[in-house]
Amino acid sequence: MGRTLLYSLTILIGLWFSATACGGLLPDNFAEWPVNFWCWGVFAYIYKNTHQKERIEMITVLAFATPMELFFSEVWNIYEYQRGLMPLFVPAGHYFLFDLGRILAERINQSLALPMLLPFIPMVGYGFYQGSDTSGLILLILVLLFTRFGPQPRLYATMAWAALVMEVVGTQLENWTWANEVPWTGLTAWNPPLLVGAFYCFGDLLVNMTVVRFEEKAPVGVSV
Repeated sequence: MGRTLLYSLTILIGLWFSATACGGLLPDNFAEWPVNFWCWGVFAYIYKNTHQKERIEMITVLAFATPMELFFSEVWNIYEYQRGLMPLFVPAGHYFLFDLGRILAERINQSLALPMLLPFIPMVGYGFYQGSDTSGLILLILVLLFTRFGPQPRLYATMAWAALVMEVVGTQLENWTWANEVPWTGLTAWNPPLLVGAFYCFGDLLVNMTVVRFEEKAPVGVSV
């Protein structure tokens, strides 16, 4: 099974399994555990069998994604998980989505990165005009800036769409719910925000910068 299919099925089935407790077959307090074991098992398998550079990327994603998730959900409270605390499978899931976005981005011509974001513009304009998603304008500007000036424009454009698909699935299943009023800001947001991918773009940029910095200090080969 290729990684694209593995990641896609893991994310989609995992979210359904956790949200519904496998269609009600499991007690709710056990719903997340099979997903936790599966995701971390997949993560460990990839880590064991890949090259050193990807291992650094995997650890870097965890190092950034975990505290960011806890800050967003427990401190800033811009979204809330179904059962309160962040599920244990979430940090591993961040790497799966990052790597999936990277795989998909490689299939896209560089010149299409910015045009891929054009469909977001009228939808963001509608949300801003209506007042139901005023934060969308800020997120759109951020994604456009990442894509125009960042080191991996195809990845950022791809993540804008990949993150939206995952977020739509997760919010429809009620794995998590975004606050309509964004704390501390006076802004509003849809559930999910249309350009929630901006957060993922920022995370991807941090990972890229960290790995590049690490390679400058200690060059990393592709062999194990």
